[in-house]
Amino acid sequence: MTTTATTTHETPVLKVGLLGAGTVGSQVAHVLLTRGDELALRSGVRLELSGIAVRDTAAPRDVELPAELLTTDADAVIDAADVVVELTGGIEPTRTRVLRALDAGKSVITGNKALLAESGRQLQDAAGASGAQLSYEAAVAGAIPIVRPMRDSLAGDRVDRFLGIMNGTTNFVLDQMDTTGAAFDDALAEAQRLGYAEADPTADVEGHDAAAKTAVLASLAFHSSYTIDDVHCEGIRGVTAEDVAAAREAGYVIKLLSVGERCGEGVNLRVSPVMIPRQHVLGGVRGAYNAVFVEAASAGSLMFYGQGAGGEPTASAVLGDLVSAARAIALGAQGIPLADHAGLPAVSMADVRTRLAVTLAVSDRLGVLARLAQVFADHGVSISTMQQSEDPRVTGTSMLRLVTHEGRHEDLMATVETLRGLDAVRDVVSVTPVETGE
Repeated sequence: MTTTATTTHETPVLKVGLLGAGTVGSQVAHVLLTRGDELALRSGVRLELSGIAVRDTAAPRDVELPAELLTTDADAVIDAADVVVELTGGIEPTRTRVLRALDAGKSVITGNKALLAESGRQLQDAAGASGAQLSYEAAVAGAIPIVRPMRDSLAGDRVDRFLGIMNGTTNFVLDQMDTTGAAFDDALAEAQRLGYAEADPTADVEGHDAAAKTAVLASLAFHSSYTIDDVHCEGIRGVTAEDVAAAREAGYVIKLLSVGERCGEGVNLRVSPVMIPRQHVLGGVRGAYNAVFVEAASAGSLMFYGQGAGGEPTASAVLGDLVSAARAIALGAQGIPLADHAGLPAVSMADVRTRLAVTLAVSDRLGVLARLAQVFADHGVSISTMQQSEDPRVTGTSMLRLVTHEGRHEDLMATVETLRGLDAVRDVVSVTPVETGE
Protein backbone atom coordinates (compact mmCIF):
# COMPACT_ATOMS: atom_id res chain seq x y z
CA MET A 1 0.00 0.00 0.00
CA THR A 2 1.34 3.43 -0.94
CA THR A 3 0.49 6.95 0.19
CA THR A 4 -0.25 10.16 -1.68
CA ALA A 5 -0.36 13.71 -0.33
CA THR A 6 -3.52 15.84 -0.13
CA THR A 7 -3.81 19.49 0.81
CA THR A 8 -4.33 18.60 4.49
CA HIS A 9 -2.71 15.25 5.21
CA GLU A 10 -1.46 12.09 3.63
CA THR A 11 -4.23 9.69 2.69
CA PRO A 12 -3.35 6.04 2.26
CA VAL A 13 -3.92 4.66 -1.22
CA LEU A 14 -5.19 1.15 -1.71
CA LYS A 15 -4.71 -0.27 -5.17
CA VAL A 16 -7.73 -2.28 -6.28
CA GLY A 17 -7.39 -4.97 -8.92
CA LEU A 18 -10.65 -5.92 -10.61
CA LEU A 19 -11.17 -9.32 -12.25
CA GLY A 20 -14.12 -9.11 -14.61
CA ALA A 21 -15.98 -6.18 -16.17
CA GLY A 22 -19.40 -7.61 -16.89
CA THR A 23 -22.63 -6.12 -15.62
CA VAL A 24 -21.52 -6.03 -11.98
CA GLY A 25 -17.82 -5.46 -12.59
CA SER A 26 -18.45 -2.48 -14.87
CA GLN A 27 -20.67 -0.90 -12.24
CA VAL A 28 -18.05 -1.42 -9.52
CA ALA A 29 -15.39 0.14 -11.75
CA HIS A 30 -17.66 3.10 -12.54
CA VAL A 31 -18.21 3.84 -8.85
CA LEU A 32 -14.51 3.57 -8.03
CA LEU A 33 -13.67 5.96 -10.88
CA THR A 34 -16.38 8.54 -10.23
CA ARG A 35 -16.95 8.47 -6.47
CA GLY A 36 -13.40 8.10 -5.20
CA ASP A 37 -13.54 11.14 -2.91
CA GLU A 38 -16.75 9.96 -1.27
CA LEU A 39 -15.41 6.45 -0.70
CA ALA A 40 -12.16 7.86 0.71
CA LEU A 41 -14.11 9.80 3.33
CA ARG A 42 -16.00 6.66 4.30
CA SER A 43 -13.06 4.30 4.44
CA GLY A 44 -10.14 6.55 5.32
CA VAL A 45 -8.37 5.13 2.27
CA ARG A 46 -8.26 6.27 -1.33
CA LEU A 47 -9.34 3.34 -3.46
CA GLU A 48 -7.38 3.49 -6.69
CA LEU A 49 -8.47 1.17 -9.51
CA SER A 50 -5.11 -0.10 -10.72
CA GLY A 51 -6.18 -2.64 -13.37
CA ILE A 52 -9.11 -4.54 -14.83
CA ALA A 53 -8.64 -8.07 -16.15
CA VAL A 54 -11.04 -9.06 -18.95
CA ARG A 55 -11.27 -11.73 -21.62
CA ASP A 56 -11.53 -9.21 -24.47
CA THR A 57 -10.37 -5.62 -24.06
CA ALA A 58 -12.38 -4.51 -27.11
CA ALA A 59 -15.73 -6.04 -26.05
CA PRO A 60 -18.66 -3.59 -25.58
CA ARG A 61 -19.56 -2.86 -21.95
CA ASP A 62 -22.38 -1.26 -20.03
CA VAL A 63 -19.99 1.46 -18.81
CA GLU A 64 -17.16 3.06 -20.75
CA LEU A 65 -13.90 2.23 -18.99
CA PRO A 66 -10.40 3.70 -19.50
CA ALA A 67 -8.61 1.60 -22.09
CA GLU A 68 -5.32 1.84 -20.20
CA LEU A 69 -6.81 -0.09 -17.27
CA LEU A 70 -8.00 -3.03 -19.36
CA THR A 71 -5.83 -6.11 -19.82
CA THR A 72 -6.16 -9.83 -20.43
CA ASP A 73 -3.34 -10.56 -17.95
CA ALA A 74 -5.20 -11.40 -14.73
CA ASP A 75 -2.02 -12.39 -12.88
CA ALA A 76 -0.48 -8.97 -13.54
CA VAL A 77 -3.61 -7.26 -12.18
CA ILE A 78 -3.47 -9.39 -9.03
CA ASP A 79 0.26 -8.82 -8.49
CA ALA A 80 -0.05 -5.04 -8.82
CA ALA A 81 -3.00 -4.74 -6.43
CA ASP A 82 -3.34 -4.42 -2.65
CA VAL A 83 -6.85 -5.89 -2.71
CA VAL A 84 -8.58 -7.95 -5.41
CA VAL A 85 -12.24 -7.87 -6.43
CA GLU A 86 -13.20 -11.09 -8.26
CA LEU A 87 -16.31 -10.91 -10.43
CA THR A 88 -15.52 -13.34 -13.22
CA GLY A 89 -17.50 -16.34 -11.93
CA GLY A 90 -16.86 -20.02 -12.58
CA ILE A 91 -14.49 -22.38 -10.79
CA GLU A 92 -11.29 -22.38 -12.84
CA PRO A 93 -9.14 -20.44 -13.49
CA THR A 94 -10.90 -18.28 -10.89
CA ARG A 95 -9.98 -20.46 -7.92
CA THR A 96 -6.30 -20.41 -8.88
CA ARG A 97 -6.37 -16.63 -9.21
CA VAL A 98 -8.14 -16.08 -5.89
CA LEU A 99 -5.66 -18.38 -4.15
CA ARG A 100 -2.80 -16.47 -5.79
CA ALA A 101 -4.10 -13.26 -4.21
CA LEU A 102 -4.83 -14.76 -0.79
CA ASP A 103 -1.49 -16.58 -0.60
CA ALA A 104 0.20 -13.23 -1.21
CA GLY A 105 -1.73 -11.69 1.70
CA LYS A 106 -4.04 -9.67 -0.55
CA SER A 107 -7.64 -9.45 0.65
CA VAL A 108 -10.28 -10.66 -1.81
CA ILE A 109 -13.88 -9.57 -2.35
CA THR A 110 -15.93 -11.97 -4.44
CA GLY A 111 -19.50 -12.60 -5.47
CA ASN A 112 -18.77 -16.12 -6.73
CA LYS A 113 -21.19 -18.38 -4.84
CA ALA A 114 -20.35 -21.41 -7.02
CA LEU A 115 -16.67 -21.16 -6.08
CA LEU A 116 -17.44 -20.63 -2.40
CA ALA A 117 -19.90 -23.53 -2.36
CA GLU A 118 -17.27 -25.86 -3.82
CA SER A 119 -14.01 -24.55 -2.31
CA GLY A 120 -14.98 -22.22 0.52
CA ARG A 121 -12.98 -24.10 3.15
CA GLN A 122 -9.83 -24.05 0.99
CA LEU A 123 -10.17 -20.30 0.42
CA GLN A 124 -10.85 -19.60 4.10
CA ASP A 125 -7.77 -21.59 5.08
CA ALA A 126 -5.62 -19.65 2.59
CA ALA A 127 -6.93 -16.34 3.93
CA GLY A 128 -6.30 -17.44 7.50
CA ALA A 129 -2.74 -18.53 6.74
CA SER A 130 -1.76 -15.19 5.18
CA GLY A 131 -3.86 -12.86 7.35
CA ALA A 132 -5.89 -11.70 4.37
CA GLN A 133 -9.62 -11.06 4.40
CA LEU A 134 -12.09 -13.01 2.29
CA SER A 135 -15.41 -11.17 1.89
CA TYR A 136 -18.43 -12.30 -0.12
CA GLU A 137 -21.59 -10.38 0.76
CA ALA A 138 -22.55 -10.31 -2.92
CA ALA A 139 -22.49 -14.11 -3.17
CA VAL A 140 -25.83 -14.55 -1.35
CA ALA A 141 -29.01 -12.61 -2.12
CA GLY A 142 -27.43 -9.70 -4.01
CA ALA A 143 -27.84 -6.38 -2.25
CA ILE A 144 -29.43 -7.89 0.86
CA PRO A 145 -27.03 -7.64 3.82
CA ILE A 146 -27.16 -11.20 5.12
CA VAL A 147 -23.58 -12.51 5.09
CA ARG A 148 -22.17 -9.96 7.53
CA PRO A 149 -25.18 -10.10 9.88
CA MET A 150 -24.89 -13.89 9.93
CA ARG A 151 -21.10 -13.77 10.37
CA ASP A 152 -20.89 -10.87 12.84
CA SER A 153 -24.21 -9.73 14.32
CA LEU A 154 -25.38 -13.26 15.14
CA ALA A 155 -21.96 -14.61 16.08
CA GLY A 156 -22.96 -14.66 19.77
CA ASP A 157 -26.31 -16.32 19.12
CA ARG A 158 -27.44 -19.78 18.04
CA VAL A 159 -29.09 -19.92 14.62
CA ASP A 160 -31.62 -22.73 14.55
CA ARG A 161 -33.02 -22.31 11.06
CA PHE A 162 -33.12 -20.11 8.01
CA LEU A 163 -35.58 -20.04 5.13
CA GLY A 164 -34.68 -18.13 2.01
CA ILE A 165 -35.93 -17.12 -1.40
CA MET A 166 -32.47 -16.75 -2.88
CA ASN A 167 -33.01 -16.82 -6.62
CA GLY A 168 -34.77 -13.91 -8.28
CA THR A 169 -35.35 -15.69 -11.59
CA THR A 170 -37.34 -18.55 -10.11
CA ASN A 171 -39.26 -16.24 -7.80
CA PHE A 172 -40.28 -14.13 -10.79
CA VAL A 173 -41.38 -17.21 -12.74
CA LEU A 174 -43.42 -18.62 -9.86
CA ASP A 175 -44.91 -15.21 -9.11
CA GLN A 176 -46.00 -14.86 -12.74
CA MET A 177 -47.62 -18.28 -12.60
CA ASP A 178 -49.42 -17.32 -9.39
CA THR A 179 -50.65 -13.88 -10.44
CA THR A 180 -51.43 -14.45 -14.13
CA GLY A 181 -52.11 -18.19 -14.32
CA ALA A 182 -49.31 -18.57 -16.87
CA ALA A 183 -47.76 -21.94 -17.65
CA PHE A 184 -44.14 -22.51 -16.62
CA ASP A 185 -42.70 -22.14 -20.13
CA ASP A 186 -44.57 -18.88 -20.75
CA ALA A 187 -43.52 -17.39 -17.40
CA LEU A 188 -39.90 -18.37 -18.06
CA ALA A 189 -40.03 -16.79 -21.52
CA GLU A 190 -41.27 -13.56 -19.95
CA ALA A 191 -38.42 -13.65 -17.43
CA GLN A 192 -35.95 -14.03 -20.30
CA ARG A 193 -37.57 -11.17 -22.24
CA LEU A 194 -37.20 -8.87 -19.23
CA GLY A 195 -33.62 -9.91 -18.58
CA TYR A 196 -34.30 -11.76 -15.30
CA ALA A 197 -33.36 -15.12 -16.79
CA GLU A 198 -30.36 -16.12 -18.89
CA ALA A 199 -30.69 -17.65 -22.33
CA ASP A 200 -29.70 -20.90 -20.60
CA PRO A 201 -31.64 -20.77 -17.31
CA THR A 202 -30.61 -24.22 -16.12
CA ALA A 203 -28.66 -23.11 -13.03
CA ASP A 204 -31.66 -21.11 -11.86
CA VAL A 205 -34.65 -23.32 -12.64
CA GLU A 206 -32.93 -26.55 -11.58
CA GLY A 207 -32.13 -24.98 -8.19
CA HIS A 208 -28.32 -25.13 -8.50
CA ASP A 209 -27.83 -21.39 -7.96
CA ALA A 210 -29.97 -21.42 -4.82
CA ALA A 211 -28.22 -24.58 -3.59
CA ALA A 212 -24.80 -22.92 -3.84
CA LYS A 213 -26.05 -19.93 -1.85
CA THR A 214 -27.59 -22.27 0.72
CA ALA A 215 -24.25 -24.00 1.28
CA VAL A 216 -22.45 -20.67 1.69
CA LEU A 217 -24.98 -19.24 4.14
CA ALA A 218 -25.26 -22.47 6.11
CA SER A 219 -21.50 -22.59 6.64
CA LEU A 220 -21.77 -19.20 8.37
CA ALA A 221 -25.01 -19.90 10.22
CA PHE A 222 -23.92 -23.20 11.74
CA HIS A 223 -20.13 -22.63 12.05
CA SER A 224 -19.40 -25.66 9.91
CA SER A 225 -18.18 -26.35 6.37
CA TYR A 226 -20.67 -27.34 3.68
CA THR A 227 -20.49 -27.70 -0.07
CA ILE A 228 -23.20 -27.74 -2.70
CA ASP A 229 -23.05 -31.55 -2.59
CA ASP A 230 -24.50 -31.37 0.95
CA VAL A 231 -27.68 -29.67 -0.30
CA HIS A 232 -30.71 -31.70 -1.36
CA CYS A 233 -31.79 -29.92 -4.54
CA GLU A 234 -34.99 -29.89 -6.60
CA GLY A 235 -35.86 -27.29 -9.22
CA ILE A 236 -39.13 -25.81 -10.46
CA ARG A 237 -39.44 -27.31 -13.96
CA GLY A 238 -42.06 -29.74 -12.70
CA VAL A 239 -44.32 -27.06 -11.20
CA THR A 240 -47.48 -26.71 -13.31
CA ALA A 241 -50.10 -24.02 -13.60
CA GLU A 242 -52.52 -26.53 -12.04
CA ASP A 243 -50.22 -26.96 -9.02
CA VAL A 244 -50.03 -23.20 -8.54
CA ALA A 245 -53.79 -22.77 -8.90
CA ALA A 246 -54.50 -25.56 -6.41
CA ALA A 247 -52.06 -24.03 -3.92
CA ARG A 248 -53.70 -20.64 -4.32
CA GLU A 249 -57.16 -22.13 -3.77
CA ALA A 250 -55.92 -23.75 -0.54
CA GLY A 251 -54.40 -20.48 0.73
CA TYR A 252 -50.79 -21.20 -0.25
CA VAL A 253 -48.21 -19.88 -2.69
CA ILE A 254 -45.39 -21.95 -4.20
CA LYS A 255 -41.83 -20.66 -3.75
CA LEU A 256 -38.42 -22.15 -4.44
CA LEU A 257 -37.25 -22.27 -0.84
CA SER A 258 -33.74 -22.65 0.56
CA VAL A 259 -33.77 -24.21 4.02
CA GLY A 260 -31.00 -24.77 6.53
CA GLU A 261 -32.07 -26.19 9.88
CA ARG A 262 -30.68 -28.12 12.79
CA CYS A 263 -31.78 -31.74 12.70
CA GLY A 264 -30.68 -33.96 15.59
CA GLU A 265 -26.90 -33.70 15.88
CA GLY A 266 -26.49 -32.25 12.40
CA VAL A 267 -27.94 -29.85 9.87
CA ASN A 268 -30.25 -30.49 6.95
CA LEU A 269 -29.84 -28.35 3.84
CA ARG A 270 -32.39 -28.40 1.05
CA VAL A 271 -33.75 -26.44 -1.90
CA SER A 272 -37.13 -27.31 -3.40
CA PRO A 273 -40.48 -25.85 -4.47
CA VAL A 274 -42.52 -25.45 -1.28
CA MET A 275 -46.09 -24.44 -0.53
CA ILE A 276 -46.03 -21.52 1.91
CA PRO A 277 -49.12 -19.96 3.55
CA ARG A 278 -49.90 -16.72 1.75
CA GLN A 279 -49.76 -14.84 5.06
CA HIS A 280 -46.23 -16.13 5.81
CA VAL A 281 -43.60 -13.36 5.70
CA LEU A 282 -42.00 -15.08 2.68
CA GLY A 283 -45.35 -15.58 0.95
CA GLY A 284 -45.48 -11.93 -0.09
CA VAL A 285 -42.04 -11.79 -1.72
CA ARG A 286 -42.91 -10.82 -5.27
CA GLY A 287 -41.20 -10.53 -8.63
CA ALA A 288 -37.43 -10.96 -8.74
CA TYR A 289 -36.94 -9.98 -5.09
CA ASN A 290 -35.14 -12.14 -2.53
CA ALA A 291 -35.67 -12.60 1.19
CA VAL A 292 -34.10 -14.57 4.04
CA PHE A 293 -35.97 -15.42 7.24
CA VAL A 294 -33.77 -16.39 10.20
CA GLU A 295 -34.76 -18.02 13.48
CA ALA A 296 -32.21 -17.58 16.28
CA ALA A 297 -32.35 -18.66 19.91
CA SER A 298 -31.97 -15.19 21.45
CA ALA A 299 -32.70 -12.75 18.62
CA GLY A 300 -35.87 -14.60 17.64
CA SER A 301 -37.22 -14.15 14.12
CA LEU A 302 -35.38 -11.86 11.70
CA MET A 303 -36.30 -10.91 8.13
CA PHE A 304 -33.94 -9.65 5.42
CA TYR A 305 -35.53 -8.46 2.18
CA GLY A 306 -34.43 -6.70 -1.01
CA GLN A 307 -33.20 -6.98 -4.57
CA GLY A 308 -31.35 -10.20 -5.11
CA ALA A 309 -29.74 -9.54 -8.48
CA GLY A 310 -28.82 -6.89 -11.02
CA GLY A 311 -25.71 -4.86 -11.67
CA GLU A 312 -26.26 -1.97 -9.27
CA PRO A 313 -27.70 -3.95 -6.31
CA THR A 314 -24.93 -6.54 -6.50
CA ALA A 315 -22.28 -3.84 -6.96
CA SER A 316 -23.59 -2.25 -3.77
CA ALA A 317 -22.78 -5.41 -1.82
CA VAL A 318 -19.33 -5.67 -3.43
CA LEU A 319 -18.48 -2.05 -2.63
CA GLY A 320 -19.68 -2.48 0.94
CA ASP A 321 -17.22 -5.34 1.37
CA LEU A 322 -14.48 -3.30 -0.29
CA VAL A 323 -14.96 -0.28 1.99
CA SER A 324 -15.04 -2.54 5.04
CA ALA A 325 -11.83 -4.30 3.94
CA ALA A 326 -10.17 -0.95 3.22
CA ARG A 327 -10.91 0.30 6.73
CA ALA A 328 -9.39 -2.83 8.26
CA ILE A 329 -6.30 -2.69 6.05
CA ALA A 330 -5.79 1.00 6.88
CA LEU A 331 -5.79 0.09 10.56
CA GLY A 332 -3.34 -2.76 10.01
CA ALA A 333 -5.87 -5.39 11.01
CA GLN A 334 -5.58 -8.93 9.79
CA GLY A 335 -8.52 -10.92 8.57
CA ILE A 336 -10.15 -13.23 11.07
CA PRO A 337 -10.52 -16.70 9.56
CA LEU A 338 -13.92 -18.29 9.92
CA ALA A 339 -13.69 -21.43 11.96
CA ASP A 340 -15.83 -24.48 11.36
CA HIS A 341 -15.48 -25.37 15.04
CA ALA A 342 -19.00 -26.75 15.37
CA GLY A 343 -18.38 -29.41 12.75
CA LEU A 344 -22.07 -30.21 12.39
CA PRO A 345 -22.53 -32.85 9.69
CA ALA A 346 -24.98 -32.47 6.83
CA VAL A 347 -27.79 -34.96 7.37
CA SER A 348 -30.01 -36.54 4.75
CA MET A 349 -33.67 -35.86 4.23
CA ALA A 350 -34.69 -39.17 5.83
CA ASP A 351 -35.23 -37.92 9.40
CA VAL A 352 -36.30 -34.38 8.58
CA ARG A 353 -39.85 -33.65 9.73
CA THR A 354 -41.89 -32.15 6.92
CA ARG A 355 -45.41 -31.96 5.53
CA LEU A 356 -46.36 -32.90 1.98
CA ALA A 357 -49.07 -31.84 -0.44
CA VAL A 358 -49.83 -34.81 -2.70
CA THR A 359 -52.05 -34.68 -5.77
CA LEU A 360 -53.37 -38.00 -7.04
CA ALA A 361 -55.43 -38.98 -10.07
CA VAL A 362 -57.51 -41.96 -8.87
CA SER A 363 -60.23 -44.21 -10.22
CA ASP A 364 -63.64 -42.90 -9.27
CA ARG A 365 -65.08 -46.05 -7.72
CA LEU A 366 -66.31 -47.40 -4.40
CA GLY A 367 -63.69 -48.18 -1.77
CA VAL A 368 -60.80 -46.17 -3.24
CA LEU A 369 -60.72 -43.57 -0.47
CA ALA A 370 -60.73 -46.26 2.20
CA ARG A 371 -57.81 -48.04 0.50
CA LEU A 372 -55.82 -44.78 0.30
CA ALA A 373 -56.53 -44.01 3.95
CA GLN A 374 -55.24 -47.45 4.91
CA VAL A 375 -51.94 -46.81 3.10
CA PHE A 376 -51.44 -43.61 5.07
CA ALA A 377 -52.28 -45.40 8.33
CA ASP A 378 -49.90 -48.27 7.54
CA HIS A 379 -47.03 -45.77 7.25
CA GLY A 380 -47.99 -43.81 10.35
CA VAL A 381 -48.86 -40.70 8.32
CA SER A 382 -51.88 -38.57 9.17
CA ILE A 383 -53.91 -36.58 6.63
CA SER A 384 -54.62 -32.95 7.51
CA THR A 385 -56.86 -31.91 4.61
CA MET A 386 -58.28 -33.46 1.46
CA GLN A 387 -59.99 -31.97 -1.59
CA GLN A 388 -61.68 -34.02 -4.30
CA SER A 389 -62.75 -32.95 -7.76
CA GLU A 390 -63.38 -34.51 -11.15
CA ASP A 391 -60.35 -34.95 -13.36
CA PRO A 392 -61.13 -32.94 -16.49
CA ARG A 393 -58.57 -34.92 -18.46
CA VAL A 394 -59.95 -38.45 -18.06
CA THR A 395 -63.55 -39.70 -17.62
CA GLY A 396 -64.10 -41.78 -14.48
CA THR A 397 -61.12 -40.26 -12.67
CA SER A 398 -61.03 -37.98 -9.65
CA MET A 399 -58.31 -35.59 -8.52
CA LEU A 400 -57.42 -35.83 -4.85
CA ARG A 401 -55.31 -33.12 -3.24
CA LEU A 402 -54.06 -34.24 0.18
CA VAL A 403 -52.00 -32.34 2.73
CA THR A 404 -50.38 -34.41 5.46
CA HIS A 405 -49.61 -33.61 9.04
CA GLU A 406 -45.94 -33.35 9.91
CA GLY A 407 -43.98 -36.59 9.78
CA ARG A 408 -40.58 -38.11 8.99
CA HIS A 409 -39.77 -37.30 5.40
CA GLU A 410 -38.76 -40.91 4.76
CA ASP A 411 -42.16 -42.12 5.97
CA LEU A 412 -43.97 -39.54 3.87
CA MET A 413 -42.09 -40.50 0.71
CA ALA A 414 -42.56 -44.21 1.40
CA THR A 415 -46.29 -43.50 1.58
CA VAL A 416 -46.18 -41.80 -1.81
CA GLU A 417 -44.30 -44.71 -3.37
CA THR A 418 -46.86 -47.20 -2.02
CA LEU A 419 -49.68 -45.05 -3.40
CA ARG A 420 -47.94 -44.99 -6.76
CA GLY A 421 -48.14 -48.78 -6.91
CA LEU A 422 -51.91 -49.04 -6.30
CA ASP A 423 -54.13 -50.06 -9.20
CA ALA A 424 -56.63 -47.38 -8.21
CA VAL A 425 -53.98 -44.63 -8.47
CA ARG A 426 -53.63 -43.70 -12.12
CA ASP A 427 -51.03 -40.99 -11.52
CA VAL A 428 -49.15 -39.24 -8.73
CA VAL A 429 -49.54 -35.81 -10.28
CA SER A 430 -47.37 -33.80 -7.87
CA VAL A 431 -45.61 -34.01 -4.51
CA THR A 432 -44.78 -30.66 -2.88
CA PRO A 433 -43.38 -29.95 0.61
CA VAL A 434 -45.47 -27.64 2.77
CA GLU A 435 -44.01 -24.99 5.08
CA THR A 436 -46.03 -23.60 7.97
CA GLY A 437 -45.12 -20.99 10.55
CA GLU A 438 -44.87 -17.22 10.54
